Amino acid sequence: MDTLPLEPLRLSAQQTLVWDVESDLIVVGFGGAGACAALEARERGLSVLALDRFAGGGATARSGGVVYAGGGTPYQAQAGYDDTPEAMQRYLQQEVGDAVDEETLRDFCQRSAEHLAWLERQGARFEASVPPLKTSYPSDRFYLYYSGNESVPSYARLAPPAPRGHRTKGRGMSGVNLFSALRTSALAKGVTLYSQCEVRRLILDAQGAVIGVEAWRLPPGAAATRRHARLAKLVTALHPYLPALAERLSARLRGIEAEHAQRLLLRARRGVLLSAGGFIFNRELVRQHASRYLDGLPLGTPGCNGSGIRLGQGVGAVPARMDKVSAWRFINPPLAWARGVIVNAAGERYCNEEVYGAKLGHAMVEEQDGRAILILNRRLLLDSLRQVAPGRVWSFQRLPVLLNLLFNCRRGASPEALAERLGLPAQALRQTLESYSRAARGECADALGKSTAMLADLDQGPWYALDLSFGSKLYPCPAITLGGLRVCERSGRVLDAAGAPIQGLYSAGRNAVGVASNLYVSGLSIADCVYSGRRAAAHLASSATATPLNA
Repeated sequence: MDTLPLEPLRLSAQQTLVWDVESDLIVVGFGGAGACAALEARERGLSVLALDRFAGGGATARSGGVVYAGGGTPYQAQAGYDDTPEAMQRYLQQEVGDAVDEETLRDFCQRSAEHLAWLERQGARFEASVPPLKTSYPSDRFYLYYSGNESVPSYARLAPPAPRGHRTKGRGMSGVNLFSALRTSALAKGVTLYSQCEVRRLILDAQGAVIGVEAWRLPPGAAATRRHARLAKLVTALHPYLPALAERLSARLRGIEAEHAQRLLLRARRGVLLSAGGFIFNRELVRQHASRYLDGLPLGTPGCNGSGIRLGQGVGAVPARMDKVSAWRFINPPLAWARGVIVNAAGERYCNEEVYGAKLGHAMVEEQDGRAILILNRRLLLDSLRQVAPGRVWSFQRLPVLLNLLFNCRRGASPEALAERLGLPAQALRQTLESYSRAARGECADALGKSTAMLADLDQGPWYALDLSFGSKLYPCPAITLGGLRVCERSGRVLDAAGAPIQGLYSAGRNAVGVASNLYVSGLSIADCVYSGRRAAAHLASSATATPLNA
């Protein structure tokens, strides 16, 4: 897949174009960020044309539909939790690092509850039900949970913990429910959507301002268009598991587009927003910027191919933090797995096992060459089987656990015997288990600061090991990219190499650097899509004369 910038159509002072359609704002990529920007623009009186190569939704519709929100939301209060924007900021600062400046993070946290209320006005629903135990993703009975490291002792010392994962209410995986509400609201408010419409070039005027796009659209209702839609769904479903087959089918998608798509010249009177997602499905871009993550399971859709980033690069935009990839090594559920120990190739622990899966994944890939071996004893193994019984967890959580317990589990009558089977230093593994067990019995503090309730005495065997390393085929590790185009943090305008805004061009979501561009916790990317999408639309509207929709 190509990694080069997508060069624009540059007009001379003497050139004019016959535009097929004109709109105040053109949105390139109608996922979470694009939909939020489109809605905000319409509410401020701007006309909006949204374009998507597929049916819309992007990674947001494929996600768990979690919005990271806090600072005192109604659902936190109903569940009995006090939270403040200041506490939220102190926690997030540990995750966000220097991805955005302090003022941006403060604004993100102070406006968090308002953004959640705005989503509700678009039709999204939330709830105050909290699961009794920590989990990577709650069942359909629960919709508010600790979606990051808030309650881990080392984080809780710096910021009072509160659940901030607001999962969109509805049956099944909530991403579909969230995007459906956004899409329905956007169309009802007058956003025009061209699906199966790919932007291949930005259009610049003689002064270098972005004034429109060249797009290629499949004819609505045509047989080839219906065939393209069916094939796109199949590619999305197959790509993570059968990438070679998915790539062959993707070539057929390209063939349909090449033969049947029709060229459109679309003028943006006020600006163009790039919101086409990240680049995890562009394996060459991943190889170029973050090659150690190639063994991960791409999470998202084939539309997450870096096209929006490349469009920006073609007009002088600068990508940043392209090496930032989030690998999700979740080991809870079952909770019993998180009470075991994770060791590296030297038989030593390196991360508190109760942390959020992205933090464990980061340590695994960035610090341990992708190695993660989970050690349990018989009691924890039996507990884990009970905890993934039907009706207790999602099937996507249960089946990998059962597969690994059946086909990826090694047993040892002693730590030394287990170490021999794993090719680990025997003495080091024994010392690791003994030290951990002493902490579980209260004889000393845990070396990695694990909560007392999450410790387990592993003195009694037999012992079992599961190789959950990054490249595991039986326990694949999902990954998403976090880098994108550099933008002005007050407006969402795309910046050039000198740090100056490119006139007429904005970016949002994972197409751009934002709050979620360092370390990841569940819901932070969608929350950033809402924040950055609305920010860009608000700035664009404020710089133009617009009549509010409800005026």
